[in-house]
Amino acid sequence: MICEYSDGYKINYSGPLQITKGQEVNVFIKEARLPDDIKNDLDTALYKNSCGEMRAVIETVTKTFGNKACVH
Repeated sequence: MICEYSDGYKINYSGPLQITKGQEVNVFIKEARLPDDIKNDLDTALYKNSCGEMRAVIETVTKTFGNKACVH
């Protein structure tokens, strides 16, 4: 699932999770390394096909991992 927002954020969840916003934000996390709470939120958003719920995941992930992270 891919969601793009008017403020430049983009989230791509297709197993691994990638969040970008120009040069400011670049986060990549392999599926096996996603914390359970974030994985549950992603799965719920995916099930509901909700970019609104995906937006909440962006906030959680960037608060947890920062604006630049690569977790394998």
